[in-house]
Amino acid sequence: MGLGHNTKLLLCFFGIFGCYFYYGVVQEKITRGTYGAENERYYYTMFLVFCQCIINALFAKGILLVTDSPADKTPAHLSFICGVTYVGAMLASNASLKWVNYPTQVLGKSCKPIPVMILGVLLAGKRYNIVKYLSVLLIVIGVALFMYKDGKSDGSGFSFGSGEMLLLTSLTLDGLTGVSQEKMRGYGMKAHYMMLMMNLSALVVMSLSLLATGEIWQALAFCSKHPEIVPEIITFGFASALGQNFIFITVSEFGPLMCSIMTTTRKFFTILGSVVLFGNALATRQWIGTAVVFTGLVLNDRFGKTVKVEKP
Repeated sequence: MGLGHNTKLLLCFFGIFGCYFYYGVVQEKITRGTYGAENERYYYTMFLVFCQCIINALFAKGILLVTDSPADKTPAHLSFICGVTYVGAMLASNASLKWVNYPTQVLGKSCKPIPVMILGVLLAGKRYNIVKYLSVLLIVIGVALFMYKDGKSDGSGFSFGSGEMLLLTSLTLDGLTGVSQEKMRGYGMKAHYMMLMMNLSALVVMSLSLLATGEIWQALAFCSKHPEIVPEIITFGFASALGQNFIFITVSEFGPLMCSIMTTTRKFFTILGSVVLFGNALATRQWIGTAVVFTGLVLNDRFGKTVKVEKP
């Protein structure tokens, strides 16, 4: 007897939450730690993502071999487009930090469900009831209120520059990734085939980027000089693979919009958990954001499930 709808959804949520919590811990250790007697820092994030994609692809292939899954008939170009937009969104988001601060990036990426929903409607033929639109909007607003960091204004007012353009590009690519995944679902593509093909496509893009920038040789030299970082990179990759395992099960079973809602609220629940466990204080704005998020989640659970899909 299979797991029920809500049980499977909760399992995916806690799987994503747990794996990416540990993923963040290891990432912090790699990127903020020091290595060797000279206390050198590791700065080669593109190579780190490249290694992550290799381990993700190997994990997915291993699952497919063990489960003896039948051959997939999804057109290859959909998988390639999905991999390119996935990597592009990640690179654009990371590059935006050269011009905007981290809180601004987090706020921008908290809007991810909106382009996933809008482009899903425009390009993938998705249809949602009005409560679904309202619940997603409430979740995004609540997360933004919760994650926003108060700071002193520099008096320059709002400006739309390179950083904001990169964030907008990242969000658009997130939406296009969701469209590709929705179309792949239309062909009956299973979770681990989707995971394998997307990471293989991403590896093509990452390989070209690493060779073009020369970062691959710098990163390999660093790893050769400090071999103690290699087990950490492998652990980081396995945490990513386990997390992606739950992400693609969510995409395959519940759709990319639900997955984007879960990944968007993940940081919210991480911080909220620290409040419960360690007694960290919340600002009034954050309590309001908490109430708004839970209102959106309850509305989505109770009334936002009616979805009509037009066949591709």
